[in-house]
Amino acid sequence: MAPVLGVVLAGGLSRRMGGGDKPLRLLAGRTLLDRVVERFTPQCGLGIVLNANGDPARFAEFPGPVVPDGVPDNPGPLAGILAALDHAAAHHPSASHVASVTGDAPFLPLDLVDRLRTGLSGAPIAMASSAGREHFTVALWAVSLRDDLRTALVERGERRVGAFLRRHGAVAVDWPAEPLDPFLNVNTPEDLALAEALLRQADR
Repeated sequence: MAPVLGVVLAGGLSRRMGGGDKPLRLLAGRTLLDRVVERFTPQCGLGIVLNANGDPARFAEFPGPVVPDGVPDNPGPLAGILAALDHAAAHHPSASHVASVTGDAPFLPLDLVDRLRTGLSGAPIAMASSAGREHFTVALWAVSLRDDLRTALVERGERRVGAFLRRHGAVAVDWPAEPLDPFLNVNTPEDLALAEALLRQADR
């Protein structure tokens, strides 16, 4: 398969963290986003983009383009996926797939893209899972889905990532959740404290 374009999804409103840009929160002195970029970028041969809305200057340290939603009113992660698929089609015509992760998952597997690619088995989408839970926004998406996704968002008002995945027969690829769940995402201050404890444990 051709190299993939990666997208880090950071378009959410972060209500459970009290608002603001959750990926810019610090974890042991480094932003969550910096930790995601470090683990994700080497896996994406076409580089990475950041899906975020508003002033892109606040992500000046990000090593790729900032791509806003192309659909109004913050409709959620599917809009970020569509923005990345559109960017791939416009700027990387050789790209067949886009890999997506969230900007609040600092322990992403270093074999994420390779294992998702292997797991496709002819399906248009492969998504990560761990500990019996599917991670809808950590996935590999065929660029050929973009027209159907646009129709789902704009004409049908679809907002549920899981519903779109099921309709396209997404395949789940499982990772072990021990010694830590690689898809732990930091949604609350309590999650941030847990991530710091896990980092300390790993350092020991």
